[in-house]
Amino acid sequence: MTHRELRRELDRLTTEAFRPDLADIDRLPTLDIARLMNTEDGTVPAAVAARLPAIAAAIDGIAARMGRGGRLVYAGAGTAGRLGVLDASECPPTFNTTPGQVIGLIAGGPRAMSDAVEGAEDNRETAAADLDALGLGPDDAVVGISASGRTPYAVGAVEHARARGALTVGLSCNAGSPLAAAAEHGIEVVTGPEFLTGSTRLKAGTAQKLVLNMLSTITMIRLGKTYGNLMVDVRASNEKLRARSRSIVAQATGAPDDEIEAALSATGGEVKHAVLVLLAGVDAATAARLLTDADGHLRAALLAAAPSK
Repeated sequence: MTHRELRRELDRLTTEAFRPDLADIDRLPTLDIARLMNTEDGTVPAAVAARLPAIAAAIDGIAARMGRGGRLVYAGAGTAGRLGVLDASECPPTFNTTPGQVIGLIAGGPRAMSDAVEGAEDNRETAAADLDALGLGPDDAVVGISASGRTPYAVGAVEHARARGALTVGLSCNAGSPLAAAAEHGIEVVTGPEFLTGSTRLKAGTAQKLVLNMLSTITMIRLGKTYGNLMVDVRASNEKLRARSRSIVAQATGAPDDEIEAALSATGGEVKHAVLVLLAGVDAATAARLLTDADGHLRAALLAAAPSK
């Protein structure tokens, strides 16, 4: 594609459109600029809300694959890629996933997290190679992320993943995008022209972050990683998280501190196991067995323990 052809293609995207009404923002007082930008950001949740049915369908598909042992893989370039890597990196401490269960791929590799890697986003073949390096299979789910919906790396990742039988999701911020067309589940959150023309780390980036929060969080809820709205699979890897673990057990059980400490000690600090010990009145080994039999779902384990109480 020539530079002229690319320019014409970009000119058709709403995320690249120019806002004449904002042409003089650099002449405004700082507080006025902040108010204008905040107003623009306030339109993003409504744009996400309009796509909730598509988001929910994608989540159900992802959860089904992950329930069979598959992985969730994000693939994107630039800001979109960084958001995917961020969401993936937060799953282990929040939901006690293994690092390989939720993976973020960014065009240009890890160096692209902090430095621009010229031309990386234009390479479909690299996306295919990155997925092949993971040994992608039919139980996996791949989410291509691109504000424009045309980024070759993201589109190439989705096309390659679909050919491999994986579930595919295309998340973009323009209607009628090649990315959504390539995916089994197209999610097009149309956020409109940016506050700064073409700076899609702004409203488009915010929309992508909101959707990724939903994809990972609700998938983990479906997989039994929570008990109500409590993070019972939290990994207590530092003092703050150890304190949070004790609070979660207290909120779930209402038990006194000494019983909470004893339960956490007996279960090696596993919050979900400690809650089961306290609520079902079983020992740590029985709690572990019940949770294994229930595929990690605490509510199901509690129901299974009820007849023996």
